[in-house]
Amino acid sequence: MDPVGIRSAAAPFRPVVLGLDVESPDEELIEFAFAAAARRSTSLRVFHGWNPPPYYAYGLSVDLELHGELARSETTALREVMSPWRKKFPEVEVVEESSYGSPGNHLVDASREASLVVVGRRIRRSALGAHIGPVTHAVLHHSTAPVAVVPHN
Repeated sequence: MDPVGIRSAAAPFRPVVLGLDVESPDEELIEFAFAAAARRSTSLRVFHGWNPPPYYAYGLSVDLELHGELARSETTALREVMSPWRKKFPEVEVVEESSYGSPGNHLVDASREASLVVVGRRIRRSALGAHIGPVTHAVLHHSTAPVAVVPHN
């Protein structure tokens, strides 16, 4: 930064942040995020937010063992999705974060330290036009970094 606190052109880029649904990951979305990180010569932070299925939570007391098992399962799923991409883009450092809670909230929080936030939007054929989901909506309205919305099937 220069003396008045403005980022100089010589300063490195902050990480690119990717919001990813591991149950239906899209290759175009992932490739866009990796390419953006590679162009910026920075790292890629991949966020996956999750919540237990409703049938696990309804009427049950807090079960820390179940929560831990679900957390390990979600972390493993994220690692498996990202594995081939790490090989395809070896120059990009990847940090994977699988966290309990709202993906939108996690991405908005991560945007404070990002140069770009990448989220997806499913292409839906509807007479009412295009729609975005709650995660993309939250990021578009509350991100402190620029946002790229990548349409995908």
